[in-house]
Amino acid sequence: MARPKFKQRCALCKENMVIMYSHRQFPKCVDCHMKEINKPVTDKKYKKLLDIPEELYRKSSFLRNIKSAFLRFDNLTENQVTAFKKTIKDLKEDKKDEE
Repeated sequence: MARPKFKQRCALCKENMVIMYSHRQFPKCVDCHMKEINKPVTDKKYKKLLDIPEELYRKSSFLRNIKSAFLRFDNLTENQVTAFKKTIKDLKEDKKDEE
């Protein structure tokens, strides 16, 4: 069953519109989210994992949320790492298919 979608202004900048899938979702545009996650990663274990092109972060809110969670808690679960790698792989395959 398809979820209803609606647009709402970004709660931070109040300029850009965000497509909302749920009333529980916090309205945050891509630009504001990118400002939040563009902090350097100091942990060597996660630095290589989280160092991906910015265009992939712009495409996927899931990737942005995972990096945001890492910056907030300084750790990721094994399932988050696995899902992060799978999403990157899928996005890169989609990019190759487009070319």
